[in-house]
Amino acid sequence: MTTTHAPTARRRAPLLLAAAALLAAGAAQAQPYPNKPIRLVIGFAPGGAADFVARALSDPLGRALGQTVVVDNRVGAGSSIAADFVAKAPPDGYTVLIASPSSISVNPALNPKLSYSAKDLVPLLRISASPLVVAVHPGAGIGSIAELIATAKKKPGALNYSSSGNGSAPHLGAAHFSRVAGVEMLHIPYKGGAPAIQSVIAGETQLTFGTPPSVLPMVQAGRLRALAITSANRSPLVPDVPGMIEAGLPAYAMSFWYGLFVPVGTPPEVMRKIFDATHEAMQKPEVKAVLAREGTEVALSKSSAEFVAFLEEDNRFWAKLVKDSGVKID
Repeated sequence: MTTTHAPTARRRAPLLLAAAALLAAGAAQAQPYPNKPIRLVIGFAPGGAADFVARALSDPLGRALGQTVVVDNRVGAGSSIAADFVAKAPPDGYTVLIASPSSISVNPALNPKLSYSAKDLVPLLRISASPLVVAVHPGAGIGSIAELIATAKKKPGALNYSSSGNGSAPHLGAAHFSRVAGVEMLHIPYKGGAPAIQSVIAGETQLTFGTPPSVLPMVQAGRLRALAITSANRSPLVPDVPGMIEAGLPAYAMSFWYGLFVPVGTPPEVMRKIFDATHEAMQKPEVKAVLAREGTEVALSKSSAEFVAFLEEDNRFWAKLVKDSGVKID
């Protein structure tokens, strides 16, 4: 009869526990993606356009992937904090950035000393596109783009405009407008679209070049007055607001987009799952309807390669706009 001495058994116990832990870890790694919640990171405050698009996407994306998708607002530095966080996250598909031109094109053009590079992020696909809305306080005494330009020329620097942050699309949209229209206005940056819009409602600033989800509900409630959208022509999504040609400034036109990015090194099969699930989610009629009500169009890339090609051209536009407008970091 063989007996096991107690000291020998005690020595084996830690080894057995370690082996069990390794087996459990291996089993977890072997599980197909995704096997835990996914974080969708945005660089702006709740209530703004990025937050609106992210929350419209999160539930249907979670259903398509079979996992919870959690929206994570990491506010500050014109969305650079969020981009930096995702760029340095583990490349496993569980941390995804929803980004606009701000963090991908504008911030690198504004600040070559950023702690991240756009090359640290892999573009997956564009998901939406929309113009900005030029909106003023109803009591500002400004009822059109022509009146806005005339007021700004009469008192250079007296009009203040709010934006969702230095280097954001609304900031660049207003700076570009000032250059094209030949006017001077003072920029007041906030940490997101919602506080920027509230500043105009409260009378702290006189106008904003805001994103449709941030501005249009306030226009419909009579708390803001929309003068124009920044695309050349009227949009069927915002039929009551003129485009820039109709508003009298045909030399000015711009729009912005949101897209998904993951850290470099993310496995191709994981990226493909996110791409396919996002296509499935964004094409749901209820998602398109929610976004359309706020003036945002679903604009899906057919492939990641198509999105990369789009970004190459788009980067040139924003870099030139930064240079021509003379925008500087604070």
